[in-house]
Amino acid sequence: MQTQRAIINVSMPPAMAKRVTKLAKEENRTKSELLREAFRSYEFKRDWAKIRVWGKETARKMNIKTYDDVERIAG
Repeated sequence: MQTQRAIINVSMPPAMAKRVTKLAKEENRTKSELLREAFRSYEFKRDWAKIRVWGKETARKMNIKTYDDVERIAG
């Protein structure tokens, strides 16, 4: 079964492109695999940053400052 792919052209400084090529070779992967993983990592970190903001806002609204406060609220 063939997987469909979208091709996205990315520009970067030549020095960065060399580092991408070198790292891909060192890890025996394609540049595409390396950049897909970089995107997944970025997306994961971004999602967790949103969750942390939500958690801080919720803690502020509920006056949660310690783990004891969490236990008190959670019961």
